[in-house]
Amino acid sequence: MIAKHVFYEGRVQGIGFRYTVRQIAKGYEVIGWVRNLPDGRVELLAGGPPEEVDGFLDAIAESELAGFIKNQQVHSVTAAALMGLSGFSIKP
Repeated sequence: MIAKHVFYEGRVQGIGFRYTVRQIAKGYEVIGWVRNLPDGRVELLAGGPPEEVDGFLDAIAESELAGFIKNQQVHSVTAAALMGLSGFSIKP
């Protein structure tokens, strides 16, 4: 199991970004969350089998959201970051 911490920049708030990401997550064997940040970015934590996490992130990059994303920073984190999580949710 791997975990990735991603920050998306651009026009990523107020366009249904988090809801679309949650819908995309339903097609993959991933757990984690997505949330808006006060500085206008969107933060995402996703974990699961490597091929599922990579496929999920690729699907986001290839979705209708792609036109709103100006930059993304992807960081690998330890699977311990996923402790206590189940499913994929939108965090307040």
